[in-house]
Amino acid sequence: MTEIAHKHLAYCWIARGDRVLFLRRSPGVFLAGRWELPGGTAEPGEPGEATAVREAAEETGLAVRVTGELARDAWPDVAGRALRIHAFVYTVEEDGTGDVVLSPEEHDDFAWLTPAEARERPLPDHFRRLLDR
Repeated sequence: MTEIAHKHLAYCWIARGDRVLFLRRSPGVFLAGRWELPGGTAEPGEPGEATAVREAAEETGLAVRVTGELARDAWPDVAGRALRIHAFVYTVEEDGTGDVVLSPEEHDDFAWLTPAEARERPLPDHFRRLLDR
């Protein structure tokens, strides 16, 4: 029997009023052109909340603190590997209101979108499920 590995992802729901920060994946990276929340893969032993804060800083230049858990989801690897993906979305508050500074090797655009506007963009399935709940 094949043992299944687990990958943990953590994302931030960074809101300004009724708008939420979404980032577009750069050309040449996995899921290029798709829009997503700031976030990424947890380092070994790293708690999800710490991952979310670290990834927000790396991908957007924004300093945030976690205020709660908004959602969680899990799915099998889309490439068919023996891997299960676990994603957590955390609500966060900004420490001040800074300018978004993208990490160009990962993202090439950003937008502050209402959930309805975000639904109109190309999104990975787990973000679409989040917005549709």
